[in-house]
Amino acid sequence: MSMQWTQLLCADRLGRESKPRPKDRARSEFRRDADRITFSTAFRRLQDKTQVFPLADNDYVRTRLTHSLEVASVGRSLGARVGALVCKKHALENIHPSDVGDIVAAASLAHDLGNPPFGHSGEDAIRHWFAQSPVAAAAREGLREHEIADVANYEGNAQGFRLITRLQMPDNPGLQLTHATLGAFTKYPRESIIPESLARGASGKKFGFYQSERELFASVADHCGLLRRTPDAAWWCRHPLAFLVEAADDICYRLVDFEDGFRLGHLSYSEVREHFLALLPEEQRPKRLDDAQSDGRRVQILRDVAIGRAIDEVAEAFRAREAEILAGTFDEALINAVPSRDAWERIQRRSVESIYATTRGVEIEAAGFEVLGGLLDVFVSALNDLATHERPSPRGRKLLALVPLENVGPGRVPDAEPYPRLLKMLDFVSGMTDRYAVSLYKKVRGISLPGQ
Repeated sequence: MSMQWTQLLCADRLGRESKPRPKDRARSEFRRDADRITFSTAFRRLQDKTQVFPLADNDYVRTRLTHSLEVASVGRSLGARVGALVCKKHALENIHPSDVGDIVAAASLAHDLGNPPFGHSGEDAIRHWFAQSPVAAAAREGLREHEIADVANYEGNAQGFRLITRLQMPDNPGLQLTHATLGAFTKYPRESIIPESLARGASGKKFGFYQSERELFASVADHCGLLRRTPDAAWWCRHPLAFLVEAADDICYRLVDFEDGFRLGHLSYSEVREHFLALLPEEQRPKRLDDAQSDGRRVQILRDVAIGRAIDEVAEAFRAREAEILAGTFDEALINAVPSRDAWERIQRRSVESIYATTRGVEIEAAGFEVLGGLLDVFVSALNDLATHERPSPRGRKLLALVPLENVGPGRVPDAEPYPRLLKMLDFVSGMTDRYAVSLYKKVRGISLPGQ
């Protein structure tokens, strides 16, 4: 049994019962997906969320916003290249290669929307809070096993799926993206509890949706014809285009994190040059490096050529393994299936050693544990106090006045059930930008006052 491209490229929209509008050659349904994501408030907030260097004072260094735009650019090229291959091979009459590029680009734009402040360290901070905080212990009471697993293993990818399918434009609900884009977005098409013996492969190491959105993803899987991995849990094979979104992300963060590391003085030009040239065959190595006026420009040239070469290699890897991908038997990152994989791995190892562990970055990420944990303690406690007492404390009422209505409940009446109540506070805190989280933490802790 194999997945079918005619179903995988489903243009029906999640949450909309009406039939798709007539096909617009100038603006596909998938291009509309990208536009909806671009104009969302969550996308705009990425301008002040950490990529690698938290709260950077260098305006060259990338944020999650610039990173997402770069991933979408690479993803569009990768998708169009693969789209040309599959459209020709499978005689897809109503699909243009650019449609596939638009799907991958839209999913790439959204791929980091669920990340909390302080990047991946923020995810660790939320998990740590749930494991260690007395407030979290009280909030855990009444939660079911799967609900506990959702928060204990807090995952930005699952938060991102929740955000685009439910939280953005909640009266819709969600952005009502096409099933194809949502499938391509979901790198980890499984719930939070999976038997450890089964949780393997690229798609199994994390989870991609909370119990609150379980049925929404089941609808995506049904419309796209994703193969189910096990009948006993909500876990499907990846949408094939999710491999391209992942590859675009891998290409960008490994190359441009290295470039940013050079810009901030953590790597020398000679080291960057050596690693980037190792990605290129001899005939593709740029001859104009010596004509460039600076080492910074030389790094840009090498990065550009390396991206082009990576797109070629990943597209070829997808073509060679397409049958396995459609059958659900291929489950590894495409960047690990290209001829230059060893050079990519060396860049990754060096980044861990010299870029991701800088003293300033570690100091800010450590502070992020205090900031996010402190905010969750304050606001989760206040919301639970309001939910369980007829006369909540004056402090709690003041604190909740700072929280948007949708994160408290209709009419500022909290949910009776503890799971949706907790998720709403996680929505509030994880949606903050880095600077807003620090500023609000200082204010509610009395460390600083407005106007001071």
